[in-house]
Amino acid sequence: MTAAVDGLLWDASFPLLRLTGGGTRQFLHGQTSAAIEKATEQSLIHTCWLTATGRVRALLEVRLDGEGADVLVLCGDADAVLEGFDRVIFPADRVKVKAAEPQRRVQRLRTALEPLQWQDDVLWPPSNPLPDAWAALPVADPEQLEQWRISQGLPLSSQELNGETNPLELGLADWVSLEKGCYLGQETVAKLVSRDGVKQKLRGWTLPQQDGNTRLPQAGDTLHLAGERAGVITSVLKTGQRLQGLALVRRSALDHPTLTWGPRETEVNVHQPPAYRDCS
Repeated sequence: MTAAVDGLLWDASFPLLRLTGGGTRQFLHGQTSAAIEKATEQSLIHTCWLTATGRVRALLEVRLDGEGADVLVLCGDADAVLEGFDRVIFPADRVKVKAAEPQRRVQRLRTALEPLQWQDDVLWPPSNPLPDAWAALPVADPEQLEQWRISQGLPLSSQELNGETNPLELGLADWVSLEKGCYLGQETVAKLVSRDGVKQKLRGWTLPQQDGNTRLPQAGDTLHLAGERAGVITSVLKTGQRLQGLALVRRSALDHPTLTWGPRETEVNVHQPPAYRDCS
């Protein structure tokens, strides 16, 4: 990440669901991947909403309070989350869910070679102004925000979160509890962990900009190793003379620092991005 991105704000509004009732904690504990039942009120909880087969459908941020919880849909289809929650709520669950007004969310963008400090770097501000130290920071434009996302390796786009990937492939081990009991998609995730069965992993890639007559990489393009398919590009960003992006790389190719792309077999540098977390 360049200094131009470090120290900016990601300031946007996201869909919000409001859950109320005495069974809110238990319901979210059973429907999402994080350990929510005993979580602290007002702490920022990151969790995945999965299919029954462990595919990621949405990435959520949860804040619990004395009456229920606010669930912010950070990435994914908020209507599908609302419909999915509502469909499995029964009177015995003692919980109700509804769509709320979109929630403003502000995050500081900074270099993070260690795990991102979500608790320190994310605010859900009410109507009053931001703290002075935050208000002094400029807001990132879409290109700067995408540069930060890709540099960190955050799967916050439809190219990575496509309904076919699981949280361990996307490096979201911190968003999944391996200690709690049954939840939606838990059986598949548990098998992947116990059998070390992840077949591909999210990686960052870079290469120098090609000449003007050469087609640039695109999402969906294949990466190769010794002529064999090694992965697929999921995100692409051109920044000055540099091309970078994210790709899902097959397990057999993960130990190789370079792969090839395109008919000229252009070398692509591949690396594990800072935000990627393995289940180990």
